[in-house]
Amino acid sequence: MPGITTRFLILSDTHADPDCQPNLSSLSADVAIHCGDLTEESKLCEFISAIDLLRGINAPLKLKKIAEAACPIESDLVKKEFGDYDEARQLFTNAKEAGIILLDEGRHIFTLSNGASLAVYASPYTPSPHAEMGFHPPRGVLDRTDTNQRAGCERLFAEVARARPKMHCFGHIHEGWGAKPVAWRGMTATDEPFHFTDVDNERSDTFETLASLKAGKWDSTKVIDQKEKKLETYRAQGYCTPSSSHTNGAEDTVQQTLFVNASIQGLEEGSQLPWLVEIELSRAVGNGDEGS
Repeated sequence: MPGITTRFLILSDTHADPDCQPNLSSLSADVAIHCGDLTEESKLCEFISAIDLLRGINAPLKLKKIAEAACPIESDLVKKEFGDYDEARQLFTNAKEAGIILLDEGRHIFTLSNGASLAVYASPYTPSPHAEMGFHPPRGVLDRTDTNQRAGCERLFAEVARARPKMHCFGHIHEGWGAKPVAWRGMTATDEPFHFTDVDNERSDTFETLASLKAGKWDSTKVIDQKEKKLETYRAQGYCTPSSSHTNGAEDTVQQTLFVNASIQGLEEGSQLPWLVEIELSRAVGNGDEGS
């Protein structure tokens, strides 16, 4: 039975910042995923603004992993500004009619409005998902800081390598924005997965990063002009997207995971682009645990 092409809109690190909110009004998707940092300080007013952003996305299902507003609130003054944890969560409960789902850690299965079945893991420590969503990057993939240091989590990479989902999306390291289809070595992960040993680098290539869109120190005038034109094209359409060969894999025998760092807030002024990704999913049989 042929699969169903499913469109995902992926973003992260919007921080309820009015100066870096992406223009999502012209975009549509089957599923929208916000990976983390909806707010800057977890204030109630920021959650309200962030939920308004999610409401404005043209997608029947909008997923956000629970993470923020988890600290106990003590003084009345702080409560007035930040609210109780339950109060912040209630905002998401009230927004469920807009398709906004706050995911607890664990496994979630959705029957989408396009007829596809989607398995999502808000924690990577479970096998065989279609998509994993988290906040921190895995070690070795789109996790370099502005000082060129790896900031990703080794344990997270190991678990993603074992699960080998179709897609793993995240944020947190703003300067690591980009998308990279990773081809895995062998049919299963090694005993202690690591990005040097488990990734087949000859069959893995980076689709886009900040380095491929912004002028570099040693770039020629021609290269800088090409980068500027490419970035202008992406900005005009309002998103960045990998080609179908990157999302579906050039060789059926090679297991691939598309890694997406969707950080919207950049280190410089302005915002970075969200990602629009198409992935082929299996047709749903019966009803999922949660509908779209």
